[in-house]
Amino acid sequence: MQQLPRLSGADPTRALDALFVNAPLRDYGRRPRTNDYTLPVLGMAYIATYAQRAGFNVGVLDAEAHGLGILETAELVNAARPRWAAMNLLAPTYEMSARIAARIDPDIALMVGGHHAKAMPDRILADPRMANLRALVLGEGELRVAALLEDEQRRRELPGVLWRDRLLGTRATGIPSGRPNPQLLGPDINSLPYVNRAFLPQDPYRAAPTEADRRLALSRGTDPLRTAARTGHLEANIVGSRGCPYNCTFCGAAVSANPDLTIRVRSPENIIGELDQLHDEYGVTAFRFVDDLFLGAGRVIAEQMTAFARHRIGERYVWDATGRINVLDRLGDRDLDRLVQNGLREVALGIESGSDRVLRAMDKRIDAAMTERVAQRLVRHGIGVKGYFILGFPGETHDDIAATVRHIRNLWAIADSSPGEVRASVFEFRPYPGTPVWTTLTDAGHDPEGLLAYGDVDLTDDGADESMRQRDEFNFSVGVQFGDVPLAEVRSTLATLTREQHQRNQSVQGAAA
Repeated sequence: MQQLPRLSGADPTRALDALFVNAPLRDYGRRPRTNDYTLPVLGMAYIATYAQRAGFNVGVLDAEAHGLGILETAELVNAARPRWAAMNLLAPTYEMSARIAARIDPDIALMVGGHHAKAMPDRILADPRMANLRALVLGEGELRVAALLEDEQRRRELPGVLWRDRLLGTRATGIPSGRPNPQLLGPDINSLPYVNRAFLPQDPYRAAPTEADRRLALSRGTDPLRTAARTGHLEANIVGSRGCPYNCTFCGAAVSANPDLTIRVRSPENIIGELDQLHDEYGVTAFRFVDDLFLGAGRVIAEQMTAFARHRIGERYVWDATGRINVLDRLGDRDLDRLVQNGLREVALGIESGSDRVLRAMDKRIDAAMTERVAQRLVRHGIGVKGYFILGFPGETHDDIAATVRHIRNLWAIADSSPGEVRASVFEFRPYPGTPVWTTLTDAGHDPEGLLAYGDVDLTDDGADESMRQRDEFNFSVGVQFGDVPLAEVRSTLATLTREQHQRNQSVQGAAA
């Protein structure tokens, strides 16, 4: 195999068994990307790492991270000439994936997985652009992908693997002989190898120093943190668990959308082993837990923090994590102190709305008062809060959106008198197939074709608006008004809040300097 640009993790001296392709959110050949960083494809890298450990030569082509267009992505796949091209299908990127697939050499077998593949398998199998689709893998793919790379005919005995019979034109399904191995569908995550970061072109990455870093360095007095306060941390993303017990109606991870998924949390020792491995190999001193459960269950928090304290994690590293507001609301001040002592820097919270009526429709199991109470306690302990918000949710009124705007500004005001910061990240509502709200919308008469018509929305003014530039990858929409508020007003409110947050970021960075 020739050395190809933008191919991550493959051995160029051997023939390529599989190339894992992360499609771009839009065709960057038509409008170049403006943001500098995108989230790494950790799920794809887990599968690639497992396949590599099984002896296969595999690589990752992250077209989103590299800002590639459809044509360039397909040309790179064809030039690499893998036996298999594998794609993770998401609703916003499905059109991009299908257009790339249509351009791939027919001698290259196609394999797909991901949330969209799981939610709409028959639609994908029937798509003529997916004519060379030889395996659609439902759910977690590590063990079954490796089995398919070993022998395509094994698909007949693998559970949760679909394909279309070319002769009969019918859907074919793997049928295990005897009792299926449950590990095939949900592997023991403590037995999986640590992700090979060679597959991730943007992880680890260098992050600019923040005011939170400066405060932590002063309070801890440890050399690695003092250095990071001046130069910025080398940071890496990490997964601490799989599955979510909640049923937020808009979320692809909702428990009702994944009845086959067993919730599993990595052991503290397994997680700490990866933290230390990333530090020893790359010099990483900051980590971001991107899964739902790391700060999403009291028992898990207690177990992890006991191990973190034993290994003196807080003296060596800092970390951010997602959290559940209702769970954090039950923690005492000593619990929050313990989180800080163990290195917690920021918690990402799915706040979503300032309207209790909308929160009930989302099945969030929180209210605005709880969010303000939790945020106030966190920032007073010096823990930053990153709040995610949705505008344009089905049935949302002008009063509901006004409540969300007030809510965000109340949270900013709370942070202004506290050592911790509050950052607001606001998104336009987008429906995802397989989620509870998708069923609600289609039952109400919405055409699935319209709900799948994702397109990018340029809120950056061709990159000129600095406040929008770094979130450009998230500005996409199906162009449907789901609530009472016109889309133009939803986007205007989103832009206003984003610009205000950008101004706050600039003032904090100025103070830190």
